[in-house]
Amino acid sequence: MCINYEAMTYQTIITFKTTDREQFVDITKEVRGIVSEYGKTHKICALYARGATAAIMIQENWDPNIEVDVLTCLRNIIPKGRWLHDKVDGNGDAHIKSGIVGPSEVIPVEDGKLLLSTWQNIFFCEFDGPRSQREVVVTLI
Repeated sequence: MCINYEAMTYQTIITFKTTDREQFVDITKEVRGIVSEYGKTHKICALYARGATAAIMIQENWDPNIEVDVLTCLRNIIPKGRWLHDKVDGNGDAHIKSGIVGPSEVIPVEDGKLLLSTWQNIFFCEFDGPRSQREVVVTLI
């Protein structure tokens, strides 16, 4: 029996720019659109932030203070300017932050809809911006 795995997946890339050194970019609307259009028969949405100083986080979508609190927490535990990598290009903290938060998330899908809770959204985490182009790979399985 030959299984065509390529026919069972869909992959695309979301591109956008960032405007600050550290920020969260809400990409939920874009991901929902892709899942709605292409994910009716898929059960998993895998997201991957391309770049060694970026991450993906699922977080509360209602209170904008959450972004401030998370960034403040990360800045407190991983301050800028005290890492060996800073001697190379000054962004050692960004690499550590992205490694701790992580470059990917997996979200269940049902009937072409992300199974996020009411208070959850998907955020691209920029730790070394601004950047003229950032990318998130969206894979439906």
